[in-house]
Amino acid sequence: MANLKPTDGETPAALGYAMPAEWEKHAATWLGWPHNESDWPDKLDTIRWVYAEMVRKISAGEMVRLLVRNRAEAKFAGSYLKRANCDLKKVQFVVHPTNRGWTRDSGPIHVVRKHPTSNIQHPTSNEETAIVHFHFNAWAKYKNWQLDTKVPETAAKVLKRRLFDAQFNEKKIVIEGGGIEVNGRGTLLTTEQCYLHPKIQVRNPGMTRAQYDGQFKKYLGVTNVLWLAAGPVGDDTHGHIDDICRFVNPTTLVLIKETNRRDVNFPPLAENWERVQDFRLEDGSKPEVIALPMPAPLHHKDWRLPASYANFYICNACVMVPTFNDPNDRVALGILGELFRDRPVVGIHAVDLVLGFGSLHCLTQQEPA
Repeated sequence: MANLKPTDGETPAALGYAMPAEWEKHAATWLGWPHNESDWPDKLDTIRWVYAEMVRKISAGEMVRLLVRNRAEAKFAGSYLKRANCDLKKVQFVVHPTNRGWTRDSGPIHVVRKHPTSNIQHPTSNEETAIVHFHFNAWAKYKNWQLDTKVPETAAKVLKRRLFDAQFNEKKIVIEGGGIEVNGRGTLLTTEQCYLHPKIQVRNPGMTRAQYDGQFKKYLGVTNVLWLAAGPVGDDTHGHIDDICRFVNPTTLVLIKETNRRDVNFPPLAENWERVQDFRLEDGSKPEVIALPMPAPLHHKDWRLPASYANFYICNACVMVPTFNDPNDRVALGILGELFRDRPVVGIHAVDLVLGFGSLHCLTQQEPA
């Protein structure tokens, strides 16, 4: 499929497309096999086993489309998955050379056409599902991203789907999947720290809040954009929403809360709690907001790591939640277990994973059914 630069009458929103919520049924989850040593110094082999566990859990309910650099790497990855008792019939190896494996941010962001009589997405054919190519530049921080930014093009070819080329004022729009969160009914969450900071990791120089709002509406079919302030210290992405605040259903949010006033995260997270009191959903109603605890600080050498229970991933078979050998693991799993009654909530050990400055949600990208 061609990478189409939409005219005003042919934007995803104008054609009836919108981004569905993560809990809606998936056809597959996209992952990128880990190979970049710099993301997990001295831990890469450990991370491969974490991936294998993720694939085993996800593939119980949907396909896993696993990006590999070549056929040799597919065979290598398959040896880990087989030993972890994954069903390899549920894994599709997609050859696409990558710089690193943070598929939430570089992978294909899907939109689907709404059913004309309902607010619920019902993709019924290949034409009903499309991909928006928001461009990736390694969080405006690293120099090696030229392979990753082309992942949506490969996905569109593999799936034979229309690809919308996201542009504003003749420039490519840089948005990462971890920087946005939707309820599938018209509301999108993001943060000022990530997209509006004037100097640090500036994705789209000169773009204003109103212009971001307009592009989210045009390309993702939302009608309502809500901005939180900032995220926890140590986040390499500089404020991704998926470490801070998540929808668990169309009207309920979980928001991370630091209770230790001496912790460096207390001020920014407290400001989010002030802001969320004024939030209104697409229909004007107030969302219910439930606190998720923070684990005790995790460090590697001099680095504070962005450990957060908000970085969970909702797949068909379960909700996978990062855990950190912390007393609050059980608390977070209990809270999310009460909120997700339609599928089990399971913990995945993420102390090694978060050394790469991200965890489960950062590594995954859902493909709607």
